[in-house]
Amino acid sequence: MKAIWNNQILAESDATVVVENNHYFPAASLRSDYFSPSDTRTHCAWKGEAHYYTISVDGRHNKDAAWFYPAPKEAAMQIKDHVAFWKGVSVVE
Repeated sequence: MKAIWNNQILAESDATVVVENNHYFPAASLRSDYFSPSDTRTHCAWKGEAHYYTISVDGRHNKDAAWFYPAPKEAAMQIKDHVAFWKGVSVVE
């Protein structure tokens, strides 16, 4: 699977975890130079507190377009150290 935005591959892995129709990529598969931490936080009743990254590629920014759970609840431990995408990021095979 590949996560693509602004014609650049952000992450690539054959070991994504699918939860609620979202592919969660292993954190190690991200091209870290495109990601910067965001202060945004949201809460999911069964997964826990989500943290976000802003994606920056070639001078364009996509605020909070990637999220992850640094300390997921027990029911969501399979996505620990994984990152998912939205806001126009294409996830394709």
